[in-house]
Amino acid sequence: RDKEDHNEEARQVCFSKRRNGLIKKAGELCILCGAEIAIIVFSPAGKAFSYGDPSMDAVINRFLDPSTHVPTPPDAHRASTIDELNRQNDELVQ
Repeated sequence: RDKEDHNEEARQVCFSKRRNGLIKKAGELCILCGAEIAIIVFSPAGKAFSYGDPSMDAVINRFLDPSTHVPTPPDAHRASTIDELNRQNDELVQ
C-alpha cells in the first residue's frame, strides 16, 4: 500500500511539473510568435487546468466561429517586447 501511495504522489508531481512546462512553452509561443492558444489539461485525478492567451474565451470563440475574429494589433509595449525577445533569440542562435 505504501508503494502505491508513493507512486501516486510521484505521478502527481510529474504531472504538475510537466503541466507547468507546457504552460511556460505555450506562453513563450504567444510572446515570440503572437500565437493565440487555449490549453485544457485534466490531471490523473480528473481535475481540469486551463491556460489561454489572450483568454480561453477568445480562443474558443474564434475556434467555434472563425468568421467573428477581428485581428487586433498588439499594443505598443507587447510589440516592443516581442521585437526585443526576437532580437535576443536571433543573437543566441548565431
